[in-house]
Amino acid sequence: MASLLHFSFIPSSSSSSSCSSSSLFSAFHSRSPVSSPARIRTGVRCNVMEPLKFMNGKPTLLNGEAALPSVLSSRVQLENVISKNDTRLRIFSGTANPALSQEIACYMGLELGKIKIKRFADGEIYVQLQESVRGCDVYLVQPTCPPANENLMELLIMIDACRRASAKNITAVIPYFGYARADRKTQGRESIAAKLVANLITEAGANRVLACDLHSGQSMGYFDIPVDHVYGQPVILDYLASKTICSDDLVVVSPDVGGVARARAFAKKLSDAPLAIVDKRRHGHNVAEVMNLIGDVKGKVAVMVDDMIDTAGTIAKGAALLHQEGAREVYACTTHAVFSPPAIERLSNGLFQEVIITNTIPVSEQNYFPQLTVLSVANLLGETIWRVHDDCSTLQTWSNMWTALLVETVSFNHFSLHERTARLQP
Repeated sequence: MASLLHFSFIPSSSSSSSCSSSSLFSAFHSRSPVSSPARIRTGVRCNVMEPLKFMNGKPTLLNGEAALPSVLSSRVQLENVISKNDTRLRIFSGTANPALSQEIACYMGLELGKIKIKRFADGEIYVQLQESVRGCDVYLVQPTCPPANENLMELLIMIDACRRASAKNITAVIPYFGYARADRKTQGRESIAAKLVANLITEAGANRVLACDLHSGQSMGYFDIPVDHVYGQPVILDYLASKTICSDDLVVVSPDVGGVARARAFAKKLSDAPLAIVDKRRHGHNVAEVMNLIGDVKGKVAVMVDDMIDTAGTIAKGAALLHQEGAREVYACTTHAVFSPPAIERLSNGLFQEVIITNTIPVSEQNYFPQLTVLSVANLLGETIWRVHDDCSTLQTWSNMWTALLVETVSFNHFSLHERTARLQP
């Protein structure tokens, strides 16, 4: 299984990157997910929202019949209809990213649970569940995106409300885990805020955490409860499958030394594309200075891969260096779009052919720009929730995903099916 694109995109108008004879991938065809027998018996109730499409950087509602994405298609195709009270699974949304929560519920064929969240005049947060969760498997969708402190506190209070309402299991679904950058001490007398936040979530009463693209893998070890870590790579790779980029022209670039492992894994999925590394020296938080480039990008299409874009200083200076070294086009691919000022100005100044992000963090309307492409991780998270709820392996999910990604694409780089399967296995 691969990802779903609830947000459509504007295809690149540049013809210099097209290649008719040897494309990196071909467009995907419709796929059907492996459904759980229990879910087939019970059926679903949910009306799929029409997908959104970016037109010149702004979303417009598509007209006509609602179209399902090409992969991980929604459970709404099942004919049986059930009552929400027939399942012991509940999904509640915080105020940080309600659109993503609705997409997840829609994919799963459920309705969002009723919850009351308000703020008093002094800023205190009040949470009350509007339905019973006694003995239920509860999933709380709340990224700790800006304003990070308010959203984190809201998540803790939601967990506490579910615990006091006698929920059987409470899973904190955190598409974007804030404070993950403070995961170690690089200087004396520093705090390790990632460990502190993990303790807060655990002590509040969460039994499990589901996170997407943590800043560093060691953050999972800060939790004393199980952590399911999913990656946004399949979402971005699925989108890149629609691009007509010659594999010989492609190079994957890590914007810093710390992201080499992430970029290498990404390049492996792209037929072992060559890897380049931007060497930088950081003089302070959110301040980066590019020093050197390791690798060859001359005349190639550079795909810069990172887990997040905050002020865009690192990735913008890296893109400028790539253009100086002769890169034909530069794409930016990231899971979390924090977009703190002046990120929008840096990303929309012509350095990037396209900036590809996911919707783990909601993008406000004033932050839209023509090169922006937003992909949805709703079905990725929804399928993981189903598998956790059904006590299935999430590792098998990713194995099946890469196999599907391979089998349904046109042969590239003259690899045999067996060779390409081996390359795409995680």
